[in-house]
Amino acid sequence: MRRITVGPFNRVEGDLEVKLDIDNGAVASAQVTAPLYRGFEQILEGRPALDALTLAPRICGICSVSQSMAAAAALRAVEGLAPAENGTLAANTAHAAENVADHLTHFYIFFMPDFARDFYRERSWYVPIAERFTAMRGACVAEVLPARARLLEIMGILAGKWPHSLAFQPGGTTRAIDLGERMRLLAIIADFRTFLERVVFDDTLDAVLALDSAEALDRWRDGRSGDFIRFLALADDLALDSIGRGSAPLMSYGAYHGDAAPLFAAGVLDVTTMMRETLHIGTIAEDVSHAWMQSGPGAPALSETRPDPEKPDGYSWSKAPRLAGRPVEVGALARQAIDGHPLIIDLLRRSGANVKTRVVARLIETARLADAMESWVKAFRLREPFCHRPTRRAEGAGVGLVEAARGSLGHWIELSGDRIRRYQIIAPTTWNFSPRDAGGVPGPLEQALVGTPVGAEGAASVAVQHVVRSFDPCMVCTAH
Repeated sequence: MRRITVGPFNRVEGDLEVKLDIDNGAVASAQVTAPLYRGFEQILEGRPALDALTLAPRICGICSVSQSMAAAAALRAVEGLAPAENGTLAANTAHAAENVADHLTHFYIFFMPDFARDFYRERSWYVPIAERFTAMRGACVAEVLPARARLLEIMGILAGKWPHSLAFQPGGTTRAIDLGERMRLLAIIADFRTFLERVVFDDTLDAVLALDSAEALDRWRDGRSGDFIRFLALADDLALDSIGRGSAPLMSYGAYHGDAAPLFAAGVLDVTTMMRETLHIGTIAEDVSHAWMQSGPGAPALSETRPDPEKPDGYSWSKAPRLAGRPVEVGALARQAIDGHPLIIDLLRRSGANVKTRVVARLIETARLADAMESWVKAFRLREPFCHRPTRRAEGAGVGLVEAARGSLGHWIELSGDRIRRYQIIAPTTWNFSPRDAGGVPGPLEQALVGTPVGAEGAASVAVQHVVRSFDPCMVCTAH
């Protein structure tokens, strides 16, 4: 057995290293390291409560709305406040736009360029894939980047700017829109829908959203040429459903909340039995046995972030969050499976959580969100408020739970004298890229890497790249 180190990774937000033990040309075990510590939780301690709305979004420049939403929700829980209905609709629309932009960035800029590498030069599909997806030079860039930029104009209308907007508040959103701006929003969403139908799926979104099984997907893709179909073809040729397999349960906090049920349901799904469980937030704990952190209470509402860079058993700045003692996988696959999307459920039953199913789930979710954004904008009542003014409470604790593009994001806050006494964050990549816990149980990526073939490539293994990128890591959020 030999050990190799893969990293640093390019086209990844932040710093990441992976140590792999190789036996007979395949990964026998893995250790995932977040090597950069940032300390946002410590920065927030002692500051005025509302500083959370300014500082927390700066954890990350590509998912800042998710951080804003979680911080606002945590403060709202302390205040016992219900947001204005228009504010909820506006926040959901802006949040969905950011998450969809992240999904596009992952697929086109982070994930697909790996298939344009010379390693695949002998494959029958290599030339057209390389022409379309080579990093920064492929033909897709001229279509995707303008579509993404156009989509993010939604932020300018609803939130004033992106990233790091202060428009997201406990009582809703600070910017009311008029009829003309609603028409502009609908035009942007219509343009985005056209992009998806023309470039990504080569069919109407209605047809895509009607896909309810693997057989239906195979029938539908025949004769089409969109980028989703291109991915499916190479995924079949490379058997991407056989690598990156995860056995951890899937978890979602529920996404895009309103007065009624969230758009995507909350819960936990056991991928071995396909049984759905109720999500119990109180069973979340942070294990630091293999993190460069001092030990303390496991419950995030009670814990503190205290670095210990000399810790003998530590190998990552990431903590190891666990749900009822178990690692869980989070992300679009979890959201769509727990919400019961029939295509995703069927793919999971056939081959489990793997590289292919994670990517398919992101693109299906993108189609669903394009539909949802249009309905939210149409539901605005323009003569009603977008934000309720809270009655400030200087004492208390609260938790804000949202779904970022990469999965479940939670902010735990405790106030004393209207200042932040304690602040804890568990980000999606902290769940997925966690180190081992006190029982030696690996995190989701560490489990998914086991069995990945590396062959003679060693640290340059393209298969390892596919598995890691299938989770779409954001390491700056991981070790916030």
